[in-house]
Amino acid sequence: MTHATPAAGLLVVLTGPSGVGKGTVDAHLRRRCTDAVASVSVTTRPPRSGERDGVEYHFVDRQRFAAMAEAGELLEWAEYAGNLYGTPRDPVRRAVADGRVVVLEIEVQGALQVKAAEPAAVLVFISPPSFAELERRLRARGTEAPDVIARRLQWAREELAERHRFDAEVVNDDADACAERVCALIRRARARAGARRGDDVGGASEPGGSVADG
Repeated sequence: MTHATPAAGLLVVLTGPSGVGKGTVDAHLRRRCTDAVASVSVTTRPPRSGERDGVEYHFVDRQRFAAMAEAGELLEWAEYAGNLYGTPRDPVRRAVADGRVVVLEIEVQGALQVKAAEPAAVLVFISPPSFAELERRLRARGTEAPDVIARRLQWAREELAERHRFDAEVVNDDADACAERVCALIRRARARAGARRGDDVGGASEPGGSVADG
């Protein structure tokens, strides 16, 4: 009797400059990819209005964050806008081992750390339609002082210069369409991973290819 190969687990990283709409794309993506699960990051920044500990983030102080990093409990971590952000390692690895799609929505610096630690991860860089549109989105938030926005725009220029280092680049001109393109990337990556697992069971292996949008 032939048994179907269970769906392969996959770690997917969504990254891009502040204001590009990563969170919105992530929300649309998880509605489309129903077996996708979010990883809850750890941060030292104070909760914003409506945020709940353990839901949007695990909120900790710097001492606790430093202890987690020192103990190797974080898959990646980075400092951004004066606050520390990190991804707990064990929940991610357990979910991938269980065949789930784990989506990390993190900053560019942390995303590159994930690639070094988890080479099988698929890294997707979310780009704005234009730099002018990115600036408009940042200013439209109305939540930050002009000097903070200026710093974010400078960081964005530096981050956009790194986009060639990622497995795929998807332009967020429409969040739902962007999420659908990312979902298509995930389906192709899982199919390749599943094919490799099937070959491994049969005693053969196939080198993996890169993931591209298109």
